[in-house]
Amino acid sequence: MANHLSSLKRIRQNYTRRLRNKYVYKSTKTAIKKWLKERKKEKYPMIISMIDKLSKKNIIHVNKASRFKKKLSKKFNSIINDM
Repeated sequence: MANHLSSLKRIRQNYTRRLRNKYVYKSTKTAIKKWLKERKKEKYPMIISMIDKLSKKNIIHVNKASRFKKKLSKKFNSIINDM
């Protein structure tokens, strides 16, 4: 167990940040699943911006964000072509 006050504070900070990052990541994944179910093209830019924010805050890697966006853009294009 940590003895210094600064290390105890660091443990508390890491815990709260981990919870916040987990919440943001999970809410993004849920939004993606909802979007895939509803197939509304108006929500596409919102989801892309959520993914960009995740990569900007280093919650996910930049390459993982680009893979997400690539998959979603393929599905988005198929939605547009079906209409």
